[in-house]
Parts: sequence; C-alpha cells; structure tokens
Amino acid sequence: MKVTQRVRKILSWYESDNPGTKTNIARILMTGKLAGTGKMVILPVDQGWEHGPARSFAPNPPAYDPHYFPQLAIDAGLNAYAAPLGQIEAAADSFAGSVPLILKMNSSNSHATTKDQAITASVGDALRLGCSAVGFTIYPGSDDAFEMIEEIREISEEAKAFGLATVIWSYPRGGNLSKEGETAIDVTAYAAHMAAQLGAHIIKVKPPTDFIESPDAQKVYDAEKIDISSLSTRIAHVMESSFGGRRLVVFSGGAAKGTEDVYAEIRQLRDGGANGSIIGRNSFQRSREDALELLSNVIKIYQGKF
Repeated sequence: MKVTQRVRKILSWYESDNPGTKTNIARILMTGKLAGTGKMVILPVDQGWEHGPARSFAPNPPAYDPHYFPQLAIDAGLNAYAAPLGQIEAAADSFAGSVPLILKMNSSNSHATTKDQAITASVGDALRLGCSAVGFTIYPGSDDAFEMIEEIREISEEAKAFGLATVIWSYPRGGNLSKEGETAIDVTAYAAHMAAQLGAHIIKVKPPTDFIESPDAQKVYDAEKIDISSLSTRIAHVMESSFGGRRLVVFSGGAAKGTEDVYAEIRQLRDGGANGSIIGRNSFQRSREDALELLSNVIKIYQGKF
C-alpha cells in the first residue's frame, strides 16, 4: 500500500498511536477514489437497527441483503463501510479484504425511550472480522452521556492496544438540549471537541446550523466575531474546534434529501475544510444505479471536479 505525503502528514497528528493503528487509519485513507487525498466518503448502514428494516430498506429492496452494502462501497470507490456486528458477519467471508470495515459497537432502536445505546459487539469481534476500526456513538447532553463516555474510553483503549482505529459518532441530544440545539453550531463544535478529547481518530458529527443554544456561548461568538453565516464557515469552525484541524472529521448525510441538495451541502463541507462525508440513507435508499451516480459526483466534488 503506497502512502502519500498528505496521508503521512495526517498520521503524524496521532502522536501516541502505535504502527498498527496508524496502518489502519492509512488503510482507510488510501482506499477508493479519494485515496491519498486526506478526504473520505464512508458508507454507514446501521439504520436497519436504528429505525427498522422497512423504514430503511423498503425504498430499495435489494438493500435487505447484507451483501448489497460492501459491494456498493467497493463499486462506488468509497473509503470504508461501517455497520453493526450481524450485518458485517453476514458478508464477512465474501468481502474479506475488499474494503476497510468499521464495526459499529453500540446501537439504539426506535422503540427505546432513553437517550442511550446498548453495546452490541466487542473489540474481539472487530479483530476476528478483519476490521480497521471500531465505531461508537455518544450523546453529549443526555442523562446517560457520562456512562457512554466511560464505555468508549474503555473500548478505545482496548482497540488501540490491538492496533485498531476509533471512530466516534458524537450526536448531542437529550437532557436540557432543545431540538434545535442538537445541531446548533456551538453544540456541534463542542461535540466534535469532546470526541477529540476522547481519543477519536475519526469524528462524525452532523452539519451545524447557525443557531446558538447556550447564552454563554452566544456572548463569546458575538465578542470574538466568529463567522457562522454560512455552512462552510460553520464547518471551518467545527474543524478548528477539533484540535485546530488535527483530527479527521466527517459529516453525516442526515435525513433523505434531493440530489441537488446533497450536492450543495457537500460543496459547503468541502469549502469549509471537512475531511469528508459519511452517507447512508441518501445513497442506499436510491436504486443502485442512482446511488453510484450520486456517490461518484460526491467524490468528484471533494476532488474539485464537479
């Protein structure tokens, strides 16, 4: 595997990590059509567990088959595929070594009434399945946030000891946060910073709005004249909040939206300096042909070609 100077520079940011972990970060960054650029497009498919199979896969029935997703990631030239244990196990042998895997280690479901997730896999599972990284969700702001933080600290310590990378989904919700505050710029930047402090190699957050949740934060944003007027400037602020841009940050695709809306958002992410996108429903709920076209164009946007 050839490693570009750009990727070597990114690896230098992770000063405490062992060669095994850095190799797995490099494997993700050196796979697919964006290989070597420091940019990533990742396919995450935990929606069946989170929202139910019909809500997730009925719009595109071939997606009921767990083999559909790694093949889509490979054919689209993506950097990695992230999924829960059962879904990776169901395709593990057929696609061994074909695409970097991220084992999503905790999950919730649409019947749950608490802002928490159950741990559903282990670091041993990730090693057994040949994964490059483990993934974990935290809910900053929820009543269970501290427990989730302690869980990922232990999991990440074990994963790093065995040479795996850690990806943290940092999704503020619950507690005293308003619904609008879940994607507020101050809350999102704080969530990314928390994930960085927890030792995440790759951080996943939602694209932030220009709403500010905290009155105390509002005073600072006003006094320091922090520009949050456009999505690209807000993305730049999130990147700055992630150790001055020394951590890889990717942004979720969110709820299903129109093709042109997807492209417009990706351009803003690119212009703000994001390391990439992690696109689930907006890709796999389309027909395979349409999904491949969309993902191809998303990659071209990050390449500056579309």
